[in-house]
Amino acid sequence: MSTLSKILIVIAIIGAVNWGLIGLFGFNVVTAVFGGSTEAEVRIIRIVYAVVGVCGLFALITLPALHGRRWLEHHRSA
Repeated sequence: MSTLSKILIVIAIIGAVNWGLIGLFGFNVVTAVFGGSTEAEVRIIRIVYAVVGVCGLFALITLPALHGRRWLEHHRSA
């Protein structure tokens, strides 16, 4: 797995943890870090959410392929 793939998957995991915090405790890390009271802050928050969403789609596409390769490598060596 490339370094870029690892970074994108980590960002997707961080986004998932943020949504978990929102669901469980009503705490949004993104708005805590970036504010959200001005128009510029709202734009930054939307960009952060868009980046996390793209990373999540990347993880959705990439992880099954990685699992398949590991399964094939394991069974070829056996």
